[in-house]
Amino acid sequence: MAHLRSRRRTALTLPLGVALAASVGFVPGAASAAPNESPAPVSARAAKDAPVFAYVVNTRVDHRTIAYVKRAIAKAGGSVVVAHEKIGVIVAHSSDPRFGERIRDVRGVLSAGATHTAPLRAAGTTDDGEAKLLSKADAKALKQSAAPGAEPMEADQWDLRAIGADKAAKINPGSRKVTVAVIDTGVDDTHPDLAPNFSAEQSASCVGGKADTSAGAWRPANKDHYHGTHVAGEIGAARNGVGVAGVAPGVKIAGIKVADPVDELFYPENVVCAFVFAAEHSVEITNNSYYVDPWLYNCKDDPDQKAILDAVNRAQLYAQRKGILNVASAGNSNHDLASDAIVDKSSPDDSTPVTRTIDPSECLDVPTQLPGVVTTSATGVKNLKSSYSTYGKGVIDVTAPGGDKFQLPTDTPSKNGNILSTMPNGEYGWLRGTSMAAPHAAGVAALLKSTHPKAGPAELQRLLKKQADPMECPAEPYDPDSDGDVDAVCESGGEGRNGFYGSGMVDALDAVKKK
Repeated sequence: MAHLRSRRRTALTLPLGVALAASVGFVPGAASAAPNESPAPVSARAAKDAPVFAYVVNTRVDHRTIAYVKRAIAKAGGSVVVAHEKIGVIVAHSSDPRFGERIRDVRGVLSAGATHTAPLRAAGTTDDGEAKLLSKADAKALKQSAAPGAEPMEADQWDLRAIGADKAAKINPGSRKVTVAVIDTGVDDTHPDLAPNFSAEQSASCVGGKADTSAGAWRPANKDHYHGTHVAGEIGAARNGVGVAGVAPGVKIAGIKVADPVDELFYPENVVCAFVFAAEHSVEITNNSYYVDPWLYNCKDDPDQKAILDAVNRAQLYAQRKGILNVASAGNSNHDLASDAIVDKSSPDDSTPVTRTIDPSECLDVPTQLPGVVTTSATGVKNLKSSYSTYGKGVIDVTAPGGDKFQLPTDTPSKNGNILSTMPNGEYGWLRGTSMAAPHAAGVAALLKSTHPKAGPAELQRLLKKQADPMECPAEPYDPDSDGDVDAVCESGGEGRNGFYGSGMVDALDAVKKK
């Protein structure tokens, strides 16, 4: 999502991303200005209590153009929240219902549009299903039965063993010179498994579109905004004898909060801010287990959605140019991103959804379908695509453990097929979703960066795919719930790739062993 891949791209069902369908996008009113001219001043009749909407305005990247557009924004009745001048993205607020239409006609503006379909309020992800907390009694039992040298709860972490992360940690747990930023609902850095590896200097809140680096701003708004803390633990929970272990327990973790504190949606201006902040604070990898709200898919032929696409893509490409590898979850809708058409019933998720049919080659899931982003599908304990995981030939890059209610382990104490990780307030819990798969891939990428410190994002992605363990399409029709219906079709893509698993399962052990 901005939902967590689903919203959080996790298997607890979280709110969908905030985005209206093109057909229902609001249109603020006032005559549009003549092309290449500043818009006419907004009438004083606009009431002070009129609903305020947020916009992204994408311009040419030069100081004179940006200064000119800022003046035009004010003249059109808007106010500038922040200007990311290096990428030509301005975040603005306006109560004029036709602000977007007006500002698109200004000289130097390449695209502009609303980022919400409902007014701003005072103040998504990709999980699939509800979180289940580990009880104190179960936690105590796990600690008492832990194997020598293992973390107290590691016996329930089948996912680490599935990618060789338990063995990799004995060779190279990851470098302190590598930081993975968790762009999410916030990270509880006071958790005993996260505190040893947390980097406050590289953390912030980007809620509202402008970075806030005050102490603790990166923490979740409340304990129910647990998604980011869970993701952080999967990547880098310390091997400190406390609870669980992360895939790369020696690297640093940063938290960049982008979830709205009221509706927990991941609005475009917040995500743009997060990528820019990461790029300017020496982060090596970002994890993105969400889709940008309010639209599950952003269509290029809709002016508002096109502006969202442009703004987020500019930001993530800027992060890449600064040396960052961006890893994202594929989504929890079991959609085929290589198909000709997908029915989207969830957008926009900040107001009233409208059913629409989209072409996934023209209407993109952001950020997972943006260029250079590592798109990660999810598998369960039986190494089969998770029932909820989105897929697509030529779209999925790699796969990783995300958990599945239809694939249950027989060799773990709790027999739980989801992913166990850190939760706010020092707790632990299980989640499933592509939200959980992406951090496994990000953790392996962090190990690769630790082993190949000079590798840039393109080289890291190449290595991630090269060292992945190839996985064949299922031999039998894909029917994980055994109801007799085929739920998805895996297409081979040649060179060991296919639509379910891309280049295969990420491999932590190979990441620290192979050169």
